[in-house]
Amino acid sequence: MPDSKLMPRCISDEHPEALVRKSQEARNQAYCPYSKFRVGAAVLASNGTVFDALKKCCNVENACYTAGLCAERTAISKAVSEGHTSFKAIAITSDLEDRFTSPCGACRQFMREFGSQLDVHLSKSDGSYKLMTVEELLPYSFGPEDLRTGENTVGNSKL
Repeated sequence: MPDSKLMPRCISDEHPEALVRKSQEARNQAYCPYSKFRVGAAVLASNGTVFDALKKCCNVENACYTAGLCAERTAISKAVSEGHTSFKAIAITSDLEDRFTSPCGACRQFMREFGSQLDVHLSKSDGSYKLMTVEELLPYSFGPEDLRTGENTVGNSKL
């Protein structure tokens, strides 16, 4: 059920509630022996393909904490590895009951790589959600369009 302050936008054939449910299913695959904080994500590519529980889009922790992966980055990376780089929406779910699950700063920047207008459905464990965009979550962001093209003045690579 959507947050009463925001009206849900229809996303292709996939309704936001269905995308949130898929993120909840993905959450069940989480590998989080240290934090016990399960997170699942489902991302909707522009062509309608959904990357979710079937693709195991969940957080994966590591004993070396910084080597772990958040569910959002896992979902988008899986999609990109299968040739998708254009996205309509992502839903994020955890076990939090009293507040919406929000992406960390690194995930916000990771999502920003693929567009500032990506719909982000922040949800609670009961399936309720709040719709925001990457731009709302990461105002004044830095993205691909901010990089200059042509010769890289550092090293011998090209941007």
